[in-house]
Amino acid sequence: MIRLLLLGLLYITTLNSNETTIIDDNNVSYNTLETNQTISTTASLQKVLYLNFEKTPDRVIKGEIFPITIKTLSTVPSFIDITYELTNYQGLKVLNEIPYREEDSKYYHDTFYFLTTSSNAILPDFTATLHDYNNTIHKETTLVGKELNVVTLNPKKNFANIVADSFELLEYKTSSYDDQHNIVVFVATATNCDISAFKLQNVYKQGAESIIESHFDSKIVYYAVINKEIENFSFSYFNLEKNGFIRLNIPIIVIDDSVTTQTDLKPKDQSRERLKMMIAGVVALVAFIFILWRRKYIYLVFIIIPLAYIAYLAIPSKEVCIKIGSEIYLLPVHNGTIFERASSVYHLQKEGSVKDFVKVKLKNEKIGWVKNEDICTN
Repeated sequence: MIRLLLLGLLYITTLNSNETTIIDDNNVSYNTLETNQTISTTASLQKVLYLNFEKTPDRVIKGEIFPITIKTLSTVPSFIDITYELTNYQGLKVLNEIPYREEDSKYYHDTFYFLTTSSNAILPDFTATLHDYNNTIHKETTLVGKELNVVTLNPKKNFANIVADSFELLEYKTSSYDDQHNIVVFVATATNCDISAFKLQNVYKQGAESIIESHFDSKIVYYAVINKEIENFSFSYFNLEKNGFIRLNIPIIVIDDSVTTQTDLKPKDQSRERLKMMIAGVVALVAFIFILWRRKYIYLVFIIIPLAYIAYLAIPSKEVCIKIGSEIYLLPVHNGTIFERASSVYHLQKEGSVKDFVKVKLKNEKIGWVKNEDICTN
């Protein structure tokens, strides 16, 4: 009897143990099925884009702007767009996040521009995603970037830190700055150039008055304050097309006139004023002789008008009142260089005016520009 009871207890224990094992096995099977389903979903995404570098440069120069074109093939005939994510690049500055695209019958040629900022540079990984009209999720395609061969220049002392296909001086002007210095202002254009990197060596002061930046075509208005002893001012840049340094020269011819505007750097012809006065004087003299001959004093008007015009031209420049704290600019440009601030109310000689600015002569004989809003109202 005792033996039968023991056998029965053993049988019940075995059943409970098997039930637990079955439940555990079911749980394991369920979890495994869920994991396999996730893997299967990821693997089921279709690859619809195929990417290759169309061409990569054999070498780039530090400071150079260069293009990289991705040749892309899509197996989807009609779609909204192909977007790119650029990651893991080094020593480069991306100039356009959205590529310039050209299409042919089969491929898309997407071009990105980069500026080399370091002697060690690696192209980014280009991850492309296709967006279609049905919002279908497609598999992303990644083109792994390459390491670039970067060359660092060993320029001369007059190098202006410019690497470009071209850099040309459009116009320039030199005026007196103070007793020891002249100021040279010039306008230059460049192609395939980081023109904001322009910097001259061994000058007293320098700066950009305005910049139009583009990796295709750019423009700069720049000034440099140099010693009066310099008769020919020069600097160099590296020309990518000629693969060498190009020297640019600015002959120093001091004009007895202040800098005008960034769009008109050529000096005004002051001799025109003298010519007008001479013509008016001749007219007055002829009228005087005519009066003596005809003895008709009604013709005195032909003397009075020319003499009045001569007197008007001979009137000295007016004085203007400058508010305390007013900013005095080197050029009449709203974001231009400020070289002095009025520490008190200034009464200065007015030399001329352009839109929004008045040209004044300071006590130290320097020429500056003040905004109209900084002129005293009373």
